[in-house]
Amino acid sequence: MDKRFLGILSVIVVALVVIVGISQHHSGTNTPASSTSQPTKHVEGQGQAGVTLVEWGDYECPVCADYYQAVSQVFSQFSKQIYFQFSNLPLTQIHPNAFAAARAAEAAGAQGKYFQMHNQLYTHQDSWVSASDPKSFYESYAKTIGLNVAQFDSDYTSDKVNSAINADLAAFTKTGQQMATPTFFLDGKYVSNESVVDPTTGQPSVAKFSSLINAEIAKVQAAKH
Repeated sequence: MDKRFLGILSVIVVALVVIVGISQHHSGTNTPASSTSQPTKHVEGQGQAGVTLVEWGDYECPVCADYYQAVSQVFSQFSKQIYFQFSNLPLTQIHPNAFAAARAAEAAGAQGKYFQMHNQLYTHQDSWVSASDPKSFYESYAKTIGLNVAQFDSDYTSDKVNSAINADLAAFTKTGQQMATPTFFLDGKYVSNESVVDPTTGQPSVAKFSSLINAEIAKVQAAKH
């Protein structure tokens, strides 16, 4: 085969690879985490009882939005006693804007306002969920919570943010649980959604969450004596 033809073909292949890489970077789709990436650790609460509730969630997931109200009430009730941690689990196969939303939260987190963006994303989920390009919504939320928007835009498109989200995804696979949102763990123990849902309404129950947390607090305190 003509060497000049092979040379041209090689240039075309390299160009296509570069174009695909740039397209993925700007669209907010997930790419492999770097070997040095660590899972995120977004935590709020005082944790006086030494108990931690972890939620693996997807900002585009409508079920997560339903749980958001209940979990917010539970955290308000137990904010002094427990830690609440939220970890990224964007299910991009069914939620095309989920990874972009996780980027928005991580970008806000770079300025110390992760949970403020977290709240905006769930509270206004209906507004951005179907947008072909939701970034303008995220920028609006960034302004609302007092972020430097230029810095937010830079962090939103950064490889660091992308890798952090993918590190969360990789960490979740190690839990052995099915890839589904929301998924909860209380002090490292899996909490089935059925155990925190009111059977009569099918909705997440503040009372059931509270019962589980109170039982765990009592267990931790008993172990100290």
